[in-house]
Amino acid sequence: MDKRRLGKSALEVSGIGLGCMGMSFGYGPAREKNAMIAVIRGAVECGVTFFDTAEVYGPFTNEELVGEALAPLREQVAIATKFGFKIDPQSGQMTGLDSRPEHIQKVAEASLRRLRTDVIDLFYQHRVDPAVPIEDVAGAVKDLIQEGKVRHFGLSEAGVAVIRRAHAVQPVAALQSEYSLWWREPEDAIIPVLEELGIGFVPFSPLGKGYLTGRIDETTTFDSSDFRNTVPRFSAEARRANRALVDQVETIASRNGVSAAQIGLAWVLAQKPWMVPIPGTTRLDRVRENVGAASLSLSESELDALGQVLSETEVQGARYSEAAQQLINR
Repeated sequence: MDKRRLGKSALEVSGIGLGCMGMSFGYGPAREKNAMIAVIRGAVECGVTFFDTAEVYGPFTNEELVGEALAPLREQVAIATKFGFKIDPQSGQMTGLDSRPEHIQKVAEASLRRLRTDVIDLFYQHRVDPAVPIEDVAGAVKDLIQEGKVRHFGLSEAGVAVIRRAHAVQPVAALQSEYSLWWREPEDAIIPVLEELGIGFVPFSPLGKGYLTGRIDETTTFDSSDFRNTVPRFSAEARRANRALVDQVETIASRNGVSAAQIGLAWVLAQKPWMVPIPGTTRLDRVRENVGAASLSLSESELDALGQVLSETEVQGARYSEAAQQLINR
């Protein structure tokens, strides 16, 4: 698989990465550890060199999983993880935001141990903390970079002003935010400023949390612990209303003899050469399917057809619950 450089940074990774969250958290019960280790190592064999995790996934167990899986392959891969949440040590529950510099230092040390490594390739602020100036956050990560514990600084779900202020203190290698055929809000202001500053973009949920694969419809049910049960965009009514977009994707996929998921990923890859989507999966066959999108080129007419349906389709439903949305302080 061809590699891509995240903006002007020196961080070069596979054109498609692997989001590991769902192996431990968010999309139903945690999967069996050895099976997930096999998926992660199989992804490396498929050419994936970019793996995404966070302390809050589990919490902590996803970093441990990724660390164990990639320890024998560490020199071949880049690992991204995140800080910025306050986690109760007794209950393991997330209790708010915390990007104080002293907390960032503690999280980095703990993540290094769990990841079984001496350096974090990309260290994101998971959510902007309105109680801590972003200059202080960037300065704390800058210190970690100077200490050799972190290679690159990233932000997640940050707005334009925050990106500019952080970048002035410590160059931001990448922004991670949701972006896909059915969530294009970053195109308005975020992507232009990333291009201006030379910052890479790492879209999470590039397949709309599974919806753009075409395998989810209004009759689909999720496990009780699957967070999509709380997402307005995944109500039965919204799934029914949003079907027109998936129908167009499936039409183009059928014409090319590929899957809807591959079309969705190919569309993201076609937007900018410094975008690296990180679809998540717990199955190696899906990893292989996703990787196949890296060699798929959409024609101008196909991109135009997708653009046409996007312009005609108002996607129904908010992308987060009200409670989750409150944590996004751009």
